Amino acid sequence: MQLQQIQQKIIQLLEKELSPRLFYHDVRHTLDVFAVTEELCKLEGISENDTFLLKIAALFHDSGFIISRYDHEMNSCKIARDLLPDFGLSEEQIQIICGMIMATKIPQTPKTELEKIICDADLDYLGRPDYTLIANQLFLELKSYDVIQDESAWRRLQINFLKSHHYFTKTNMERRTAMKEKQLQKIMSTHE
Repeated sequence: MQLQQIQQKIIQLLEKELSPRLFYHDVRHTLDVFAVTEELCKLEGISENDTFLLKIAALFHDSGFIISRYDHEMNSCKIARDLLPDFGLSEEQIQIICGMIMATKIPQTPKTELEKIICDADLDYLGRPDYTLIANQLFLELKSYDVIQDESAWRRLQINFLKSHHYFTKTNMERRTAMKEKQLQKIMSTHE
C-alpha cells in the first residue's frame, strides 16, 4: 500500500515536471527501471524489506532531472529526502535509498548488493533486444541538449560506453552480457 502511494506521488510529479526534451530520462525509463529492479530482486533472492527500498530508489533515481540535468542524482536524493518522510520512511532508510541513487551516477560505482542491483536495472537495456529503440531515445535527448551533434559522434559515444560498461549482478552478467556484446559489434561494424 505504502509503495503504491509513493509510486503514484513520484510518477505524477515526473509527468507534470519533467522537460518534454527528456526523450530517454522520462517516466517510461523510470517504470522500466522499477520493473527490472523488481525482477532482479526476485532472481537475486533479495529480502522483502530490501526489495521495498530498491523499488523506491528506482522510482526516485532520475527524479532530479526535474531540477537539472546536471548532478541529477544529488537532486534526486534531495527530492527523496523532501518527500519520503511524509510516507513514514526513517532517516536510515532514506540514507540507503540515496546511496543506491548515487551509485547510478556514470561511471557507476556500486558498493553494496543493493547498489549493484539498481545499477544493473538502470542500464539493463544495454543487453536487451530493445536496445536500439531505447538508445535512439537517448540519442534524441542528447541531440536536443546539444551534447552530441551527429550520428557519427553518437556511434563513438555508444562504442566507448558499451566497451567500458559491465554488469554487477550474477543474473545480468549471465543474461545480458552476450547481447550487449552483440550490440557493440553491430555498432562497430557500422562505424565509419
